[in-house]
Amino acid sequence: MSEHVVKAGLRPRERDQGLASRLAANDILFRVDRESGYADVLLGACLPDFAPADRRLITRLVLGTIAWQARLDYELKHLTRRDLVSIQPVALEILRMGLYQLRFLDRIPQHAVVDTAVSIAKRSAQARRAAGFVNAVMRRATRETAPLPPRERNEKSYLAIAYSHPRWMVERFVDWFGVENAERLMTANNDAAPNVIRLNLARGSRAELIEKLTADGFEIGADVRAPETIVLKSAGRFESVSYREGLFHAQSEASQMVVRMLAPRAGATVIDCAAAPGGKATHLAEMVGERGRVIAVDLNFNGLKNARDLARRLRHHNVEFVCADLTRSAPLAPSSVEYVLLDAPCTGLGTLREHPEIKWRLKPTDPARMAAIQSQMLENASGMVRRGGAIVYSVCSIAPEEGESVVDGFLERHADFAIDHGMAGRDEFREVIDARGFMKTRPDVGGLDGFFAARLIRR
Repeated sequence: MSEHVVKAGLRPRERDQGLASRLAANDILFRVDRESGYADVLLGACLPDFAPADRRLITRLVLGTIAWQARLDYELKHLTRRDLVSIQPVALEILRMGLYQLRFLDRIPQHAVVDTAVSIAKRSAQARRAAGFVNAVMRRATRETAPLPPRERNEKSYLAIAYSHPRWMVERFVDWFGVENAERLMTANNDAAPNVIRLNLARGSRAELIEKLTADGFEIGADVRAPETIVLKSAGRFESVSYREGLFHAQSEASQMVVRMLAPRAGATVIDCAAAPGGKATHLAEMVGERGRVIAVDLNFNGLKNARDLARRLRHHNVEFVCADLTRSAPLAPSSVEYVLLDAPCTGLGTLREHPEIKWRLKPTDPARMAAIQSQMLENASGMVRRGGAIVYSVCSIAPEEGESVVDGFLERHADFAIDHGMAGRDEFREVIDARGFMKTRPDVGGLDGFFAARLIRR
């Protein structure tokens, strides 16, 4: 934890009372907001030090506070009667997290929320002088609530506060999906994502791996589309023997479906063109088998190292790693492979449940900016596909500029490629393939992350 939160340290009694978990959450919130940290990375480094119940609380406090930041700040301006930039930064994060608990969590008594917020402030070197201010604001928050702006006066401004999304993003969602669907989407964006893992079927059958996971304390949920996909009833146990032995990898269901959409045959060679941090590359390695070959390409060298470490943990020895910039040129010869996957870098608009900070960092021009990069990558990646082969282009975004617009532009330039409509006939894709043959998923429709994917065949 950072010094600004825990300089005074914690006594065992305080740790038992759960103060440590809230200190950790406040530290992560500060680093996300003020140091441009990433919540999932910081949570991954922090959570192993805590018991499972504390991990769930920390995760919910961090992701929930970031997701609802616009609405929390709107109310804090009312409660404090001041511009929030004038509030000491650590104290502001304490107020946000405390107000989130008061408004969106119902299992914690109000007096406990107030007392904990004050205790955190007193233990911060920077926020200590603001402890009285924190106490006053939090106590006022238990007595009164700021009314939302009138919907009839400006609907999109109302939606931006009510559902805590940037105004420009609200406008895009309404344009793309209509008001009712946009409201459902934003509601889902603020919810917790399901805990999904991918079984490593190279290490055993589904039944065998589930038996081992259950013995290791995992709570298995309902069946889903694919045999390697598991939805857990609670968070994954990453300190477990099952994790260390490579029996599973945490990966969203929509992300897994992208790999299944490519459907490489056993023994094939596959190129994963933007492979870091390795989830899809190792999934492909499992699908092609020991006699197959996966060439994982990425510009990010550290990301490739993480992908290599993942392949080692999952015990896949058929993955090779190449550091290359696909926006400049293809790393392999033209028409050299049968299968190519391009899960392109994107805005991440479909993953706001896991990465809520994206909402506050994206700019209105980013979807178009990313589309230009994606188009160049697809141009170079497609050149490696031999005739009769296939490429899957995908993004974890719901922005049309990054999805169908990129594919449409590509098809206009390449008459030898066509959309593969065969995916719609497969049970696992039937509900997510549209009339044009594109896979489109959203968190408010079936609970999947927002992905776009298209399987293109070279005729």
